[in-house]
Amino acid sequence: MSKDFRDVDSIPGERWFPKKSEFLEDMKDYWGDWGVASEVTKLKAVLMRRPGKEIEDFDYNEVRFRAPIDVDKFREEHDNLAQIYKRHDVAVHYVENQREDRPNAVFMRDLVFMTPEGAIVTRPAMEQRRGEERYVAEALAKLGVPIVRTITGDGIFEGANGMWVDRKTVILATGSRTNRSAYSQIEYDLRRMGVEDIIPMPIPYGHAHIDGLLNFASEDTVMIHAPQVPYDVCEALMKKGIKILEAPSQTEAKDTLGVNFVALEPGLVIQPEGNPRCREELEKNNIKVIPIDFSEILKGWGAIHCATVFLKRE
Repeated sequence: MSKDFRDVDSIPGERWFPKKSEFLEDMKDYWGDWGVASEVTKLKAVLMRRPGKEIEDFDYNEVRFRAPIDVDKFREEHDNLAQIYKRHDVAVHYVENQREDRPNAVFMRDLVFMTPEGAIVTRPAMEQRRGEERYVAEALAKLGVPIVRTITGDGIFEGANGMWVDRKTVILATGSRTNRSAYSQIEYDLRRMGVEDIIPMPIPYGHAHIDGLLNFASEDTVMIHAPQVPYDVCEALMKKGIKILEAPSQTEAKDTLGVNFVALEPGLVIQPEGNPRCREELEKNNIKVIPIDFSEILKGWGAIHCATVFLKRE
């Protein structure tokens, strides 16, 4: 060996190796206890918007309300719903900030679709609602809820056009409030998360969302507004052993939103008052019903399911 030879130390190899884990394994440690893959399992946490200045002065015709509202009663009904959640050990979180020209912001389900890995922040279809989602994203971030996607490009999607059947199955609708571009974005993420069966549901002209037409009261019971739900959707549910209950009153299904309830747990739902026939049908099929006055909020063509984002179900 030449006396001029110099032995240079090698550059060390990697000493900081990645943690081998799935996102769901890390969720509780790094983000919190969030996630939804059901419409009916035990409800543990929700996100809501208590109506603020946005409902104090607006043109009801411009934003698709049926009539002028009583502001105090509107807020009281919303507070009463929140109290029912709290009495059933549901943590209620709020979107604190919102545009003052968005009275429809109370209908939170349209702004988020929750998954096992976190939230999909939507992109509302109507100009009169566009921009509400920014403040929902702000609230989710403050809570530590992961945002797995924000609908982008030319996609439009409202969260009430997605509905969990079980961990492997989701109903996903298209119509005036959700287009194919957004459908494809959501389908990609759901399949990545292990969803195997996506049931497509075209929303009829004159309707907006799944939850006004179809809703789960328990893991094996669903109520539908029969003339407006495609047979293929019902057939897919029946093949899974799910009992189909038909709303017995078209008036209740369409005007007083008897199908737009929220399950606190399998077989226990909160339903808007003024739907006696739908309530009777549910109770005949072993579903317990907690009625609540939502008549003022119903003037905005939305009810209990519309007003609630599920953040955690067991």
